[in-house]
Amino acid sequence: MAQTAAPATTAVPALTPISLKAIAPWAVFFGILMLVLLYFVGAEQGATAVISGEGVHEWVHDGRHLLGFPCH
Repeated sequence: MAQTAAPATTAVPALTPISLKAIAPWAVFFGILMLVLLYFVGAEQGATAVISGEGVHEWVHDGRHLLGFPCH
């Protein structure tokens, strides 16, 4: 006996675009967050250190080498 499968017709909801005005605050927030993280991984050492001691350096040490920043 032959079986035929009828194609399922389901209504796909229309996608609504997100406006740039809605995305802009999140983009600025994540951009600033990435710059702060880049500072701590790449430059938080020596004369420009915001936090004294070696704690931050040791915490991001492997990430520093992974991203190609020299540290010692």
